[in-house]
Amino acid sequence: MYRQFQEQTYGHDTYSGNIVLLDMRQGDVTGDGIVDYVYLYGRKNGETENFADQITLVIQDGRSKRISTINLQNNAGYNAQLFLGDFSNDNILDILVSIETGGSGGYGIFYIYSIRNNIPHLLFDVEKYNKSYTFKVNYEDFYKVTVGSPSLDLLFTLDISYKGYDYLSELYDENGKLKQPVKGEVLAATAVYPIVTNVKSLSYDLLVLQRIIGTSNADTLGYVENLLTWNGTQFISTSLAIEIFGTKLSSTY
Repeated sequence: MYRQFQEQTYGHDTYSGNIVLLDMRQGDVTGDGIVDYVYLYGRKNGETENFADQITLVIQDGRSKRISTINLQNNAGYNAQLFLGDFSNDNILDILVSIETGGSGGYGIFYIYSIRNNIPHLLFDVEKYNKSYTFKVNYEDFYKVTVGSPSLDLLFTLDISYKGYDYLSELYDENGKLKQPVKGEVLAATAVYPIVTNVKSLSYDLLVLQRIIGTSNADTLGYVENLLTWNGTQFISTSLAIEIFGTKLSSTY
């Protein structure tokens, strides 16, 4: 996963064939007080193409000029980009890699790496996150949908009475009872946002969004919002909530 390149060929817009520079950031990611250079390279079929594969993270040490790479496990997608911020509360910048997968699901690929002392550590892997934070979505009588997380011992109830007659009549009888069991789903992480919750420390937490769907992928009921904070060894959930869509005020107000 981590090796030094034999040829000092990075630092240009292209280095061979269709491999191009996707994004670049500067900051001290090794912790020695000297600015380092962080690049994201990938293979494209054309200059205007947003899709790239063979996406690779490249770090050039500002002091030694040593160039090293991290080969991402999932390395293909759209609009790949970098963000540098201190997620691990050690006053050293970490590297967030974000890649859109495209498609109707709207999933994303996200990794956070620490490169302190030129030693890479994977702090966040979206695949591990998706396996750890799972939810059950069930339609209930009287136009309700429950979203539950057994692992976190949390349950949320959504009111879907706003969906209208055509939608509800397919699922409920005239008494508001379900005609048959119906399940929804919470999809994999679609977005990861670095946010500052403690201005004094200037370190970042992660806000992870997952889309809640009902009877089809196009039927979005809301989003799970999970705030993750680094506890010294891993990211843990410190606040989990459900975001729902507003509806027009009733004429009675």
